Amino acid sequence: MTMDQVGSPAELAGLLDRHGYLCDEGLATACFLALRMGRPLFLEGEAGVGKTELAKTLGRALGAPLIRLQCYEGLDASQALYDWDFPRQLLHLRAAEAAGVSDVSRLEGELYDRRFLLARPLLQALETSPSVLLVDELDRADDEFEAFLLEVLSDFTITVPELGTIRAERPPVVVVTSNRTREVHDALKRRCLYHWLEHPSYDREVAIIRRRLPDAAERLAGQVARAAQRMRETDLLKPPGVAESLDWTEALVALGVRDLDPGTAAVTLGAVLKYREDQQRVLGGDGAAGLAALLGGG
Repeated sequence: MTMDQVGSPAELAGLLDRHGYLCDEGLATACFLALRMGRPLFLEGEAGVGKTELAKTLGRALGAPLIRLQCYEGLDASQALYDWDFPRQLLHLRAAEAAGVSDVSRLEGELYDRRFLLARPLLQALETSPSVLLVDELDRADDEFEAFLLEVLSDFTITVPELGTIRAERPPVVVVTSNRTREVHDALKRRCLYHWLEHPSYDREVAIIRRRLPDAAERLAGQVARAAQRMRETDLLKPPGVAESLDWTEALVALGVRDLDPGTAAVTLGAVLKYREDQQRVLGGDGAAGLAALLGGG
């Protein structure tokens, strides 16, 4: 299905559902409007709530390749946009010299031909139609890169001095994510449609686990979801997201577990809690008693 064929938020939610992603009405509406209005979708929320997975599923649902730009401190324009393939240029230069080419102007022009240009994610997205561009964890990048990204997203054009301006035939679907480790500037947010992703409700989390891991027993999915919900109410350094719930369930399924008990929970806790302090807090003074309280009611 193409972007133009998606007729409503409900239809988009159904399409994502068929590809394994369960979203609520608010997220489906924000995503649908981003498609219809041609605006980037800016997703904020805790790590593991499904921001990145939405972009991946959207690409599969629309039959468009996903092009991912993973942000990090020190990321600059050349790493995100394009670079020249200097080793190939040097080989071309040596081959021309060996062949006795004496036309310097012609040789210089050939060195900056499109074939020697290495397209990085932003340029790849502009040259690929249709495509889904995922700018992941923008909050990890520097302010300077954020300003540069805003310029690119404003008109979806890139200027390469040696080649001229490259304009997207059809702008990509853009999903920008942030874990809110710092505030992203208002100028970029104004360019986007914004949506905050909450942790799912208990029922929705059970449904997500069952959808993604059909081999998991219904009771097990409920126990994992209930434990994850209670962990999020605890003062942890890194509360588990849906991603961790799925990891934990997958580990339990691999062990053949159908009913989660405190002992099994204790030895598999590393699949859901990735900080020693968090594991100690959940286990408490008496590990079995702490986990029994966490799993209670299932």
